[in-house]
Amino acid sequence: MNASLKPDGTTLQQVKLLIDGQWVESQTSEWHDITNPATQQVLAKVPFATTDEVDAAIEAAHRAFQTWKLTPIGARMRIMLKLQALIREHSKRIAQVLSAEQGKTIADAEGDIFRGLEVVEHACSIGSLQMGEFAENVAGGVDTYTLRQPIGVCAGITPFNFPAMIPLWMFPMAIACGNTFVLKPSEQDPLSTMLLVELALEAGVPPGVLNVVHGGKEVVDKLCTHPHIKAVSFVGSTAVGTHVYDLAGKHGKRVQSMMGAKNHAVVLPDANREQALNALVGAGFGAAGQRCMATSVVVLVGAAKQWLPDLKALAQKLKVNAGSEPGTDVGPLISKRAKERVLSLIESGIKEGAKLELDGRDVKVPGFEQGNFVGPTLFSGVTTDMQIYTQEIFGPVLVVLEVDTLDQAIALVNSNPFGNGTGLFTQSGAAARKFQTEIDVGQVGINIPIPVPVPFFSFTGSRGSKLGDLGPYGKQVVQFYTQTKTVTSRWFDDDSVNDGVNTTIHLR
Repeated sequence: MNASLKPDGTTLQQVKLLIDGQWVESQTSEWHDITNPATQQVLAKVPFATTDEVDAAIEAAHRAFQTWKLTPIGARMRIMLKLQALIREHSKRIAQVLSAEQGKTIADAEGDIFRGLEVVEHACSIGSLQMGEFAENVAGGVDTYTLRQPIGVCAGITPFNFPAMIPLWMFPMAIACGNTFVLKPSEQDPLSTMLLVELALEAGVPPGVLNVVHGGKEVVDKLCTHPHIKAVSFVGSTAVGTHVYDLAGKHGKRVQSMMGAKNHAVVLPDANREQALNALVGAGFGAAGQRCMATSVVVLVGAAKQWLPDLKALAQKLKVNAGSEPGTDVGPLISKRAKERVLSLIESGIKEGAKLELDGRDVKVPGFEQGNFVGPTLFSGVTTDMQIYTQEIFGPVLVVLEVDTLDQAIALVNSNPFGNGTGLFTQSGAAARKFQTEIDVGQVGINIPIPVPVPFFSFTGSRGSKLGDLGPYGKQVVQFYTQTKTVTSRWFDDDSVNDGVNTTIHLR
């Protein structure tokens, strides 16, 4: 396909593939537009790679693994140190691109980059993270030790909502552990991801160690089934995540699949009122609700039911505008299709009897009339059988349920099939301890609405939000990207006493 033209006659950018250290123009016949969600301006075109191109990327990674796995760990660490410095240097520029293609506010885009940068910084400690264990003299003159060795070619499939953070959760740790990597960014907003990949090459990642392909289901399925791929990391929707987990698992891959969510925030009447309300509104409507860790359900307990008018008043103050505009609180949704889905779910809530406290369907943004905007929307009187509760809306819609006791709130949260994150707002240590002990959710916040752990720990969603035992980043991801080899050794000098033949399984 020849380069397209912008309305002003200039050439429209075409996103390239990265194969074996070379930027490659795809020979595909299928191209998709990358669109600014606030203006509908086409920013670039992204190719859906051919089967041969995906094969070439995987083969390049397979060849590169033969030498990269032998690269000294100090050399790998120094590349990560250089990468984190380059990301810091260019973060403002990347944030501008991210905001334009994804719709986030500039501040939120910078936060997206920073949370990924934290994982790169943690990868700089791979020298200690990848250490094995040693036990001396486990039997007479016998020592046992373990080695944590790379597993081979790994693949990552990333979502549209965090085009910087999620790729940085994946390829830096995989590469630092001595693996090679094939990355498939979201086809909706790959430009900021590609800027990070460029920085990785500048930092010294050798040819073939990091490769990038673009596409949809066919590319995803190829990554899940190719014999050279040893592990697949996925973040995205439940439907696709389940497919990836099943398909890759059937083909013998290690898989971590982080999927959908319905995150509850339980509010006790003794909570700090102002702090709790600010946290709920920020976590519910920030990033236009397009976070897998967004607070999408508020459970008001007892006298906290009286806080609903204050919650509504605070949400009404949020400014809806293009992410590039100063003072914006809520930007556009990623696509027209996403907006249509959110509007459909809002309509279902009305039809099923929930009370629409705040209606964001008809929000108008001067100068951005074509944008995919939905304003903050608030429902009360919600029950657990309504679609606005059972489905992940992935938009700026907050639903409120009411219960009388903390026990009822815990039972409500535990009966939901998702287990990504939950929060409790209280000033009672006893209530907090009861909640964190009895709640069946992978990530728990106490007076924190979005309990995403820092990279020293691991992302630990559970139940319907996660498939696979090991999560991204932290100690768990080092286990995911390495295999343990156990060595038991015994050495003899020339004067050693011969013990004779031993036909038992015991070491002496």
